[in-house]
Amino acid sequence: MENVAAVILAAGKGTRMKSELVKVLHPAAGRTMISWPVDAARAAGAAPTVLVVGHQADAVRGAFAEAADIRCALQEEQLGTGHAVACARQELAGFSGTVLILCGDTPLLRAETLQGLIAFHRQNNAALTVLTAVLDNPFGYGRVVRDASGRVLRIVEQKDATPEERAIREINSGIYCMEAGFLFDNIDSISSDNAQQEFYLTDLVSIAVGQGLACLGSCADDADEIMGVNDRAQLAEAARILRLRINRELMCAGVSLVDPGHSYIDHGVQVGPDTTIHPNCFISGATSIGRGCTIENGVSIKDCVIGDNCHIKAGSVLEGSRLHAAVAVGPMAHLRPGTVLHDHVKIGNFVETKKAVMGEGSKASHLTYLGDAEIGRDVNIGCGTITCNYDGVNKHRTIIGDGVFIGSDVQLVAPVTVGRNSLVAAGTTVTLDVPPDSLAISRVPQVNKEGWRLKKK
Repeated sequence: MENVAAVILAAGKGTRMKSELVKVLHPAAGRTMISWPVDAARAAGAAPTVLVVGHQADAVRGAFAEAADIRCALQEEQLGTGHAVACARQELAGFSGTVLILCGDTPLLRAETLQGLIAFHRQNNAALTVLTAVLDNPFGYGRVVRDASGRVLRIVEQKDATPEERAIREINSGIYCMEAGFLFDNIDSISSDNAQQEFYLTDLVSIAVGQGLACLGSCADDADEIMGVNDRAQLAEAARILRLRINRELMCAGVSLVDPGHSYIDHGVQVGPDTTIHPNCFISGATSIGRGCTIENGVSIKDCVIGDNCHIKAGSVLEGSRLHAAVAVGPMAHLRPGTVLHDHVKIGNFVETKKAVMGEGSKASHLTYLGDAEIGRDVNIGCGTITCNYDGVNKHRTIIGDGVFIGSDVQLVAPVTVGRNSLVAAGTTVTLDVPPDSLAISRVPQVNKEGWRLKKK
């Protein structure tokens, strides 16, 4: 929509969060809480968006430092919602369109709801439209009082409401749509003559009514959308609803979630069709998963690119890694940042990799550490093998050529190179480069002392 700006109130500390971190920067489904209403406003056509910041203002500004459409206005003292909006006036100087006023702690708000609110507001030539919701239990919320024609007369806070007004189930969401001229012409008329001695934005309703202007209410279809987050229990509930939305979108796109209620997939994660994700998986960050993959239970994936037809087995942890097609990992494997696995690589149980590149068809089936390693095609890494990549001061690389066979319990002391088509015998400590097509073996000769145990007894 054209000629729409947004003001998002984000100055509060969020005392009930019991946190050193300001409330709006707490994460919800993979992003900061305030990012959700910011994106909803953007998608509804708002530009610019003004964030009214206060507590930890620099941190909130920093979260949007790269966003050209975001401006910030400082509210040094938190003197109420009316005062907060007044602080945004300078950032919207010269703007003459429609202003959305949102709260930074409403991560469930959808762009479609805001678009509907703006359309309703404009179709009815209103000066002010409040987004409302009908709750079975409206306790604690301001009640919306309408006249016989349905226009909003006033918003009454719970503590100030009469018994009849408390029986009203339609509540104020704290989300508004106003014409900029009306808003900024009247914002200074709000009084702080109340029990809290604060300037309440809701006073603009009675001001509009007194001026004979249209003051309307638009009811949200889903009351969950206007839920504000004030403590960690409410944050967990909001995150749960966001995850269910994300999961529903994935399933509609062809992804199978064995138990959507126990699939923890963050905003922005991409998953291809015909991939199956089992319960209790945590998938986050800049992660993309291809088509036809299987992600077994208890897997954690962060900032990874996973190709088609991969199989990530139970209990594995992957971070900052890239897997090409038809790779198998786990169970109980750990891929650390910098790992690159080419087509048909197999990483087995209790294998750890870090900054390791493995060529097509190579495998390390169990109990192995591969760090700072470049491994060619069709290499077999035996059980118990480790790359000794750290000398106490610096990290060094191990290079293994194509077709190499590494026996069990081998130590590769980097920097070292094992040439193509070589074999390293079990139990060998490799400290020198191995030429191609060679056998490397370093063992103490075995000595058998017959009858030794009998003598000791």
